[in-house]
Amino acid sequence: MPNNRPDPRSRAVQQRRISRIPAFTPVPLRPRADGWVPVKQAEFLGHLAETRCIKKAAERVGMSRESAYRLRRKPGAGEFVAAWDAILGAPATPRPKVTLEGLFQRIRQGRYRPVLRGGLYVGTIRKPDNRALLSALARLDRIVPPEDDAGAGPEGHGK
Repeated sequence: MPNNRPDPRSRAVQQRRISRIPAFTPVPLRPRADGWVPVKQAEFLGHLAETRCIKKAAERVGMSRESAYRLRRKPGAGEFVAAWDAILGAPATPRPKVTLEGLFQRIRQGRYRPVLRGGLYVGTIRKPDNRALLSALARLDRIVPPEDDAGAGPEGHGK
């Protein structure tokens, strides 16, 4: 049975097309077969960009609208929320400071980017987060005192 009700969203939201979804690090959760695994989070964002409707996007990945909003409120969901807001055209929220543990989380999980072709969600690309790796190495280099650095000699043999 077709739904003849008018779309309650504004015409600007209905007509806005996004061509590129920002890459994000998934929300860290304990693994569950029926939960918001990283690929499901990326698929949700892809379907959200396609449909422009949170309820429809959540249904397409087998989750509820309410659980999508709960996921959005979880600790560590900053990049997921930023991607969600970018898709819907909401003003950007300030990102929290990235801790060393947060960098290690990004290194382990990698970055996911949903791909759109002609306004339709077609799949997800997962890549390692090299920027997080380099940033973590730079922070660890600052932590180690220079006099204890074994490679400080001219040929890397120490003192």
